[in-house]
Amino acid sequence: MKKIVVLVLTVFLFVECSTVPITGRSRVNFVSDAQVLPSSFAQYSSFLKENKLSTNREMSNEIKNVGKNISAAVDRFMRANNMVAEADSYRWEFNLVEDETVNAWCMPGGKVVFYTGIMPICANEDGVAAVMGHEVAHAFAKHGQERMSQGQLQQLGGVAVALGTSGKSSESQQLWNTAFGIGSGLGMLKFSRVHEQEADRLGLVFMIMAGYDGREAAEVWVRMSEKSGGSSQPEMLSTHPSNESRIQDLKNYLPTAKKYAAQYNAKVKN
Repeated sequence: MKKIVVLVLTVFLFVECSTVPITGRSRVNFVSDAQVLPSSFAQYSSFLKENKLSTNREMSNEIKNVGKNISAAVDRFMRANNMVAEADSYRWEFNLVEDETVNAWCMPGGKVVFYTGIMPICANEDGVAAVMGHEVAHAFAKHGQERMSQGQLQQLGGVAVALGTSGKSSESQQLWNTAFGIGSGLGMLKFSRVHEQEADRLGLVFMIMAGYDGREAAEVWVRMSEKSGGSSQPEMLSTHPSNESRIQDLKNYLPTAKKYAAQYNAKVKN
């Protein structure tokens, strides 16, 4: 039985790892695009059929135009860094949905949705670019695939715990299962916060590469904080960094993002 547990745990040491471009963070990802993208595209199409697109032509066009500019910057970066096949795999699409929810998201493969409820938070074109850059960065860094991989590893960990506690008292098994459940849950939350910070930083680089004012990224989160009244749960238990920490991190990272964007002939705004 111990050999089985050791075998399962060994998987954790030999999973496929890669590096996120620009940030250099090591990530676990053994879920291929071929496994994810067809489902992603199908789900996006279903979502658009089931939800009402905004009839506000001006806002819809702004979303599409900003999305086009940001994705072009991402595409330019990938092709300049020997990521041609990956660049070709994206099917960029940008839509504005009539919904007062303050949200936006990007599915693997470049399928983006903005909700009308987030537009007052964006406030201007640079604000839209900040949110767009952040969401596109999730797809660029393959955060969806990474979280799927993490979920599979978490399941393997659960199997290891089950095998390792077999034959022990029910009280002992309950303690181990509870400890593992809490520990793995917080681990997943931490990874999610890492993804959010990484998307903030990558998004900042991409919006500047596309010619937008990177200073507006922090201002978006100032407005978001004002919208929420400054209330938030403890950061340790949140899947997102606190608004305050995001604002500070974006301000701190701005000079680095500008320098990086300038390498790609971006017209950086001072």
